[in-house]
Amino acid sequence: MRRPVRLALTGILAVGTLVSCAEEPATTGSGGAGGVGGVGKVAFLMPDLASTRYEQYDAPLFKKRMRALCQECGVIYQNADSDASLQQQQANSAMAQGAKVIVLDPVDSDSASTIVQMAHSQGVKVIAYDRPVSKKPADFYVSFDNEAIGESIGRSLVDHLRETGAKGGLLQVNGSPTDAAAGLIKKGIHKAVDDSGFDLLAEYDTPDWSPEKAQQWVSGQIAQYPGRIAGVVAANDGTGGGAIAAFKGAEVKVPPVTGNDAELAAVQRVVSGDQYNTISKPIKTVAEAAAEAAHQLMEGETPEADSTLFDTPSQLFEPTVVTRENLKEVVFGPDGVLKAEDVCTRPYVDDCRRLGIE
Repeated sequence: MRRPVRLALTGILAVGTLVSCAEEPATTGSGGAGGVGGVGKVAFLMPDLASTRYEQYDAPLFKKRMRALCQECGVIYQNADSDASLQQQQANSAMAQGAKVIVLDPVDSDSASTIVQMAHSQGVKVIAYDRPVSKKPADFYVSFDNEAIGESIGRSLVDHLRETGAKGGLLQVNGSPTDAAAGLIKKGIHKAVDDSGFDLLAEYDTPDWSPEKAQQWVSGQIAQYPGRIAGVVAANDGTGGGAIAAFKGAEVKVPPVTGNDAELAAVQRVVSGDQYNTISKPIKTVAEAAAEAAHQLMEGETPEADSTLFDTPSQLFEPTVVTRENLKEVVFGPDGVLKAEDVCTRPYVDDCRRLGIE
């Protein structure tokens, strides 16, 4: 049984929360961060810098929860910047520094099996985080229901296009072909769009989730299908932002474009109407769940799973689709945590007021 959808409301974080979480600076070089050197060490290895969430949200939240669980435990934080070989080196370095548990968001879901195999040979536990390790089971997996994410953003877009009587076809901008989670999102999108009645004009797997590469590809499709693109199903906010930039660069009307992650810039694009939807993920909940699972493994305990994915005991949390219709409730309602002044900066003041956000 998956975790309740309401948990998704914690996925967008207030600046005040980020400040309190960022007391230990996140580093991306060869050295660790987080006061390494206590009774136990945990490595928190993230995959890329293309998505701002890892530096802004996941890492500081994970470290904060680990401090609460074990003040003497150290956290080794690294970001591989889309380099699978570098991530392997970072994992080896973490184990050499005495990490007992590695929380791994893999750059490449297949090649990350080498990290799991090496860790297990040294008695080190591995928690797959956000993205799964596809070829060798980790000890635990904490993530979002990625297939549900793809299906949700796709259905939301299709329903909107039907309601507005849109004509034309769709572009599908997927995530990285080396990311198994991107494959699940892609599968979910196809469940939503394949029988939608809207032709799939073209589809693209975006290397490294690069917004620039997504923009370049969409620019080519605008030229190939002039006036025929009714909407774009983009797998995350970065690729969605790249798609929007392509339409603006071509000086043509931006059709409804999806996203995923509820990054600040994406929420602002939803406010302004440039982006149709995004996904509010319970990043705080997931980061804290990973810290709790890591601490349990360090103590010789077994984390509680609610499902199995890629032959790995898993905890999966469900997200919430955000459009202009529910943005005020989700982002700024009683369970929301982002402040209006974070989103409603000068270019967005009027749009915020029209949505009742002040």
